[in-house]
Amino acid sequence: MNENVHGRRVVIRACIGLMAAISIASAARADDDPWPGLRKELFQDRPLAEDATIQLFAPNQADDAAAVPVAIAISPMMVPGAKSLTLMIDRNPVPVAAQFTFGDAYRRGPDIGERTIATRIRVDAFSRVRAILETTDGRLHMVSKFVIGSGGCSAPASKDTEVALAQLGKARLVIRRDDAKGPNWREARVMIKHPNFTGMQMNSRTGDYTPARFVNAIEVKQGQDVIWSMAGGISISEDPNIRFTFAADSLADLELNASDTSGAKFKATGSISPPS
Repeated sequence: MNENVHGRRVVIRACIGLMAAISIASAARADDDPWPGLRKELFQDRPLAEDATIQLFAPNQADDAAAVPVAIAISPMMVPGAKSLTLMIDRNPVPVAAQFTFGDAYRRGPDIGERTIATRIRVDAFSRVRAILETTDGRLHMVSKFVIGSGGCSAPASKDTEVALAQLGKARLVIRRDDAKGPNWREARVMIKHPNFTGMQMNSRTGDYTPARFVNAIEVKQGQDVIWSMAGGISISEDPNIRFTFAADSLADLELNASDTSGAKFKATGSISPPS
């Protein structure tokens, strides 16, 4: 047999074998879809609408699976009834990245258009990322996007452990205005220096796994009224950074209170500039 023909047949057989393996792996992943079980566990049999009342913005492919930017936009018509927002990554070891619970200070105020919440997450395997909004009347609205990325939960921290812990707890709450978006439109940014250790990261010097320690609770208030509170997990990236828009119907300062799984407390305040 001609060696070139034989070589081509070997290559063809190898390609067919590879395609079959990919097909089998894809089928296995489809059969192993975690979402039905997660939905049942988190939301039981409640109706879940996929509509345009919320939008999710995320990259198709992550540049850094340990810090994937995501943003959720909530339609103005949904804001007065917004109760909570659950952000989840189906295939992460802990799928629920964060749950935001909205307070009266978030729901009230003048219409400023859509409101957004943005942060950075870890993606541990190719996965669908979801945002589920629950309203005060008990309805659920969902949006999702498939994100290509892997290894985000076990990726080493960007800083040495000792350096990260030395900076831990520095918190800031910065508020900006944009008069082009209206006199009451404000965007606030919560920034907390924290490694958010997942428990899956290996210390390169010792070879040991760094124990999990992460920011698990954040609350932002204006006066005595809560804007939102957040219960967080290991899927939020290191140095948690959360941006959100809100209606400034009061000039009272915003106050940030946060804590991590070790019980450490972090505080910051931010001032609202009056309209022009």
